[in-house]
Amino acid sequence: MLYAILCYANEETVFSWTKEEEDAVMAKLYAVQAPLAERGKLGPVGRLMPTTAATTVRKGKEEPLVLDGPFAETKEALLGFYVVDFDNLEEAVSFSKELSAVNPGSTSYEIRPFYVFRPGDPST
Repeated sequence: MLYAILCYANEETVFSWTKEEEDAVMAKLYAVQAPLAERGKLGPVGRLMPTTAATTVRKGKEEPLVLDGPFAETKEALLGFYVVDFDNLEEAVSFSKELSAVNPGSTSYEIRPFYVFRPGDPST
């Protein structure tokens, strides 16, 4: 089963890292990711731009509203994600714990089963 592992953190902290701090954190994260990548279990991994770069489309009464920003009322924001092929939830939890151990700050990881939909493909 595919799992989406969503990374939440304080974006002010993350986007204020120096190049050296960023490189050190990324090296540790790559080390955690490498075994999965080598086994072909690691799908796309992405880091999102800051929430200040976000645009939100929100259902309106007539037409959808297009707004600048995410308008999330939280100190942590979704900063990135992993898509990983695990046999069970326990493996996803274990991987998330490894990521958490090397990622500084108040980072949290949300794990959700992930379904891929391909229009026109009857197997999805």
